[in-house]
Amino acid sequence: MMLTLDQVTKTYRTGTLGGGSFTAVDRVSFAAGKGEVVSLIGESGSGKSTIGRMVLGLTPVSSGALTLDGRPVRGGREYYRRVQGVFQDPFSCYNPVFKADRVFAMIRHAYHPRVPAGEWAARVERAVRDVRLDPGAVLGKYPHQLSGGQLQRLLIARALLLDLTFLVADEITSMLDASTRIDVLNLLADLKERGLGVLYITHDLSLGTYLAERTVVLRRGRVVERGDTQRVFGNPRHPYTRTLLASVPRLGAPWTEADPVTECAFHAAGGGGAGALRETEPDHFVACAQLPDCGRNAA
Repeated sequence: MMLTLDQVTKTYRTGTLGGGSFTAVDRVSFAAGKGEVVSLIGESGSGKSTIGRMVLGLTPVSSGALTLDGRPVRGGREYYRRVQGVFQDPFSCYNPVFKADRVFAMIRHAYHPRVPAGEWAARVERAVRDVRLDPGAVLGKYPHQLSGGQLQRLLIARALLLDLTFLVADEITSMLDASTRIDVLNLLADLKERGLGVLYITHDLSLGTYLAERTVVLRRGRVVERGDTQRVFGNPRHPYTRTLLASVPRLGAPWTEADPVTECAFHAAGGGGAGALRETEPDHFVACAQLPDCGRNAA
């Protein structure tokens, strides 16, 4: 199983009559395979969630190719058997007047209508245990009776009731406390070991490096650096990546303002081509031509 983005672009019409345009994602390319976690990192407005919505078939691609196993992504019931998403605010995914486990009944109705009630109840209980929850403590409860972490894990359990091969996790820990974040990340690590592919969207660098083998760094809709996570963060080459790392608070260290990012002429003009990146070492690509002094000698 391979999810591939090849020069994917998303442009929105702007203005009263739609005469203008805004490019939210600009010629983005990367791939994610079975049992692999790819971390998509960038500040708010960098295009992360737009990419997630395109992967989920919720937002159409303006240009480029977005494929799963070589087939174009168009959404639809069969696609959602294999690809699901979990989002930032778990409370928004539940109707407060219904019990939380109604999400499982909806999956049964849409995808498994012929499964007998007893067998379905057993599948639900198994899926809930797989996400480290006690069925007796969460099933039959209303959303307000459960924590954000419990609701997030129930959403992941819902996805596991399908023939899931890929999960889009969009800022799923940003509304959780620190201890619950680690629980959810460890759950994703367990699912990865079972062969699930994960696109982990976050603005938090520390969490992005926790379980991802590969990292994609976005700025203003463009990939500025991508590759092996340890190489990207152990040897950052783009000034934006260095600025992100310099902005992470460190216990006991005084806060200093990071240097402003100044793009080289190569990247400011579009990377010398359609989203071109330069490989600086194996599986480490950077959108700059003036390395290692990009940002200092900008034209």
